[in-house]
This record gives sequence, C-alpha cells and structure tokens, in this order.
Amino acid sequence: MFDYSLLLLFPAAMAFAGAMDMLTMTIPNRVSLLLLGAFLVAVPAAGLGLDAFLNHLGAGLLVFVVGFAIFAAGWIGGGDVKLLAASALWIGLDNLFPYLFLVTILGGQLALIFLVLRGYFPEGSVRAPVWLLRLQAKETGVPYGLAIAGAALWLYPSTMLFKGLAF
Repeated sequence: MFDYSLLLLFPAAMAFAGAMDMLTMTIPNRVSLLLLGAFLVAVPAAGLGLDAFLNHLGAGLLVFVVGFAIFAAGWIGGGDVKLLAASALWIGLDNLFPYLFLVTILGGQLALIFLVLRGYFPEGSVRAPVWLLRLQAKETGVPYGLAIAGAALWLYPSTMLFKGLAF
C-alpha cells in the first residue's frame, strides 16, 4: 500500500507543478523538495540497489548542473531547472535523453501555441481570468513547467522506479 502512495506521488506532484506554472508562472520550491525527499524513500521501497540509486542521482545532478548554466544565461527559469532536476532523479540516466528530447519537443510546441494565440487574441481583446490574461501578455514567458510535467508523465511508466514500485 505504501509503495502505491509513492508510485502516485510523482505524477501528482508533476501535474501540480505544471498547473501552478500555468496559473502563476512560478513552480513552488516545495514541489521539487517533495520530489527529492520522496525519491530517497522510493528507491529502497522499489527494491533498487546502490547502482540504480547512483544512476538516478547522476541524472538529477547532471540536469541540475547543466540547467544552472542555462538559467545563468537567462534561457530558462530557476523553478524550471529545479523541477527538471528533481524529476530527472525519478527518470534516471537510462531515460534521460528521451526525457530531455521530449521536454524540448513539448516545450517548442507550447511556445508555438503561445505565439499563435498571442497573435490571434491580442492583449486586452478578451475578457478572461487573470491567469489567462497573464499568459496572453507578450512580455510573459512560456510556462515551461507544462512541458516538463508532460514529458515526465509520459516517460514515468518506463522507469526503474515505476516498475519497482508497481510490480
């Protein structure tokens, strides 16, 4: 029963992070910290050994270091980097390239959708909730947390952690 709670925690946290990024353009630090803490509990609960733990830890550290450099260049937000690194812990090195590729593809599609919609519905032309008006503004970035969450949810069932917790 405990394993199933851990199994569902990752998708729930990722969905929450994506929704928060869309609604507020921020990803709470507590989501990334929850994913980190739950990962430390999930690895032994899934029956993964030290080599698998190091595999997943390496993925998270690699993404964090590269993500920090990308953040320093101003290309991505800090919350996105933290969420990407925390989710990479759960994804592992085995699925890291497909994960980052999928994040890139989904992020590009999301940016295209925003460009088209912002051109089709100019700022101030629609009566809508505050969060939607914020997304419509040209100076607002793209809620990349949606792409991160989508890619993570897509690949999660193929990870060692998922298989260890589910079966």
